[in-house]
Amino acid sequence: MTTLKKRLFDARRKLRGTLPVADFAHVFKHLHEGGKRMLHIVNGDTVAETLKQGVVQGDILVWREVYSEGPVFLEPAESESRAVRAGYLEKDMGIPADEYIRNCEEQEQKLAGFRQYDEIVLWFEHDLFDQTMLSYLLHWFGRQSLGGTKLNLLCIGDYPGVGLFRGLGQLTASQLKTLSGTWHHIGAEELKLGSRVWEAYTSPDPMKLQQLLEEDTSALPFVREAFELHLSRYPSVYNGLGIVEQMTLEKVNEGIHSPLDLFRQIGDRLHGLGMGDLQYWDALRSLCQGPSPLLTLEGAEAFPGYAGPSPSFRDSKVQITEWGARVLRGEDYLERCGIDRWYGGVHLSGDRPVWRWDQDRRKLVKCGE
Repeated sequence: MTTLKKRLFDARRKLRGTLPVADFAHVFKHLHEGGKRMLHIVNGDTVAETLKQGVVQGDILVWREVYSEGPVFLEPAESESRAVRAGYLEKDMGIPADEYIRNCEEQEQKLAGFRQYDEIVLWFEHDLFDQTMLSYLLHWFGRQSLGGTKLNLLCIGDYPGVGLFRGLGQLTASQLKTLSGTWHHIGAEELKLGSRVWEAYTSPDPMKLQQLLEEDTSALPFVREAFELHLSRYPSVYNGLGIVEQMTLEKVNEGIHSPLDLFRQIGDRLHGLGMGDLQYWDALRSLCQGPSPLLTLEGAEAFPGYAGPSPSFRDSKVQITEWGARVLRGEDYLERCGIDRWYGGVHLSGDRPVWRWDQDRRKLVKCGE
């Protein structure tokens, strides 16, 4: 399979060199200016720094967001929505609210100037972290008059020779160079679907997203798997835990006690979430805190945070509590501990949340139905 994929990449590069040029004026301008009138929007600083190593020319905008966590609203730039989101991210992930708001305003200002570019390329990947960003940007661009600006997309879910593809940040400059120019023009169908996904994800009614995923989403081939995984993060009908928390308890019960090992193993198993360390530490912290913790953290004073690491955390150990073992056996966590959590635009709170995930039926169900 790896050899086949490599040959397909090589063949595609050769084919591009033999195809007739349909727009000579555009190509001549691109060659003359060296691609400098291009804007590349990427999903992280690591990818941006690698692209700057001679992979592409033009400007690079890193879209710094984590729409897969916390409250998310249809129009996130509205001041009230932004204040709610900033407060949540500061409380749960330690991201300073002022810094978050300032960064959002700066990147939105850069995005608003997109018409100075001949072309824009969106560099994204298959996981939920990226698919939420991609859907928002498609929603935003779908409401703009593009004028003479061409909008392109490069979105992949694997790469030849990379066994477990976690994202573009794994790739070297030479590997990214093989992808440069393989992007395709974003058409009306992709813009429409991206906007519909964003509207459903930010809706307070999760059935809108579930129903959308039952339709044809092939225009954006990674949407279905990424957002189905998102729905599995809802509290389960079995014991009230989402998939991240459930898998964490299972791993600790199997004998994995290092937080770093837990992050690596669960990150590999659930790589479709694109979950970063701050996201996982927040989930692990919630299991270790409260009046009835499911886990205990021994040997560390605090979890690593946005401001920096915790020196003692590397050697700490996680242990399952008696209550945690009971929850693993099927006792309902929420009836005793309750919930206060956002899933996109859905806010679940209290000890009897309206929506739960049914793993056997692979769908959300409304409690009492």
